[in-house]
Amino acid sequence: MSKTSTKERILEAAIDLFSQKGYDGVGVDLIAETAGIKGPSLYRHFKGKEDILNSMIEKVEAYYQTNFGSGSNPGKIPESMQELVEISFEKINFTMHDEILQKTRRILAMEQFRNPTIAQLTSWHHADGLQNMFSRIFKKMIDNNVMKSCDPELTALEFTAPVSLLIHVYDRQPEREAEVMTKIESHLTCFAENYAYRPE
Repeated sequence: MSKTSTKERILEAAIDLFSQKGYDGVGVDLIAETAGIKGPSLYRHFKGKEDILNSMIEKVEAYYQTNFGSGSNPGKIPESMQELVEISFEKINFTMHDEILQKTRRILAMEQFRNPTIAQLTSWHHADGLQNMFSRIFKKMIDNNVMKSCDPELTALEFTAPVSLLIHVYDRQPEREAEVMTKIESHLTCFAENYAYRPE
């Protein structure tokens, strides 16, 4: 097994364990054991548990930005309000059901009040980052006469906040998935109708 693959196994073990037991509830030896290596071998790849956490965050961030998008890389700009609904629903579906992101959200929920770095990351993913990305998307849609003139930042908050709230409901109560998806779809559709550009 190469060093890279061993490092990946350590990170996979860490995200599994942190999402189940919390950061403080997991020791380096347990991470090593779960990754299938001896405790001391772990230090060939990481300085310690904090280094593992930081590397895990970095890896998940890159994965998220590649598959979801970001303010600097928002992806395709919708050419219609219906396309906005479709693209957004794809992103939401990915966010809700991707196993890596599900585990990461559990870690963020548990650790946000104990770790300042995770607190900042949680705020970014649940509010600021989403608002930043969608405000850029909306500004371009306004410029392209797809969306009516409005404050892109406030409108992005209006668009993303209910969805973020409903995803958290799903995380806590996955049995409510159908209800959550129906509410998200209704919210997106209503938003699209209210903010569609209509020439004078």
